[in-house]
Amino acid sequence: MLTNKCARHVLEEIVALFPDAKPELNFSNRYQLLIAVMLSAQTTDVAVNKVTPALFEAYPDPASLAKASPQEIMPYLKTIGLYRNKAKYLHQCANQLIERHQGEVPGNRKDLEALAGVGRKTASVVLSVGFGIPAFAVDTHIHRICLHHKIVDPGATVRQVENRVTEVLNEDQWTQAHQSLILFGRRVCHPRNPECHEYPQLFTCQEEV
Repeated sequence: MLTNKCARHVLEEIVALFPDAKPELNFSNRYQLLIAVMLSAQTTDVAVNKVTPALFEAYPDPASLAKASPQEIMPYLKTIGLYRNKAKYLHQCANQLIERHQGEVPGNRKDLEALAGVGRKTASVVLSVGFGIPAFAVDTHIHRICLHHKIVDPGATVRQVENRVTEVLNEDQWTQAHQSLILFGRRVCHPRNPECHEYPQLFTCQEEV
């Protein structure tokens, strides 16, 4: 595993490659952001963006979504993975937003993670993107990158990746680092045949603990 200094160097160089990376999910408010991130589990952002326009038109707010049944929600999601379970989670989550938060998406981790279908990663994205609260979400791309570039030890868990990155980067870097690392994972550090070697600046600091 790299030292803090070198881990920070690698992460900052990746951010420098994609400094303007933005979320690829389409949304126009916090409710839509929450729903889109929930739907993105084990599904591509492209696939989610194809189903959300009709979904949000039919259910523009938590109240309308709460009134629908999971069976009514399912047809809007049938082209994405796990759509039956996701329809149930959306329905439960919408009811919880109405019952607990007056139909508003809460802006703290405890309340977000208490919602049906919302785990730590989803909560982190909603906090950082929706509220501007420092948080670092770890998806499969980020987990892979951090293992490949020795940011963490082999076999590190998702939570260990989160802890390591938030340790070596400043809070104000977390949100952009999340977006930049995802794009780096999609375009460069592929699961098979990663092309990281084409960016020598990533390997100029190689001190290990």
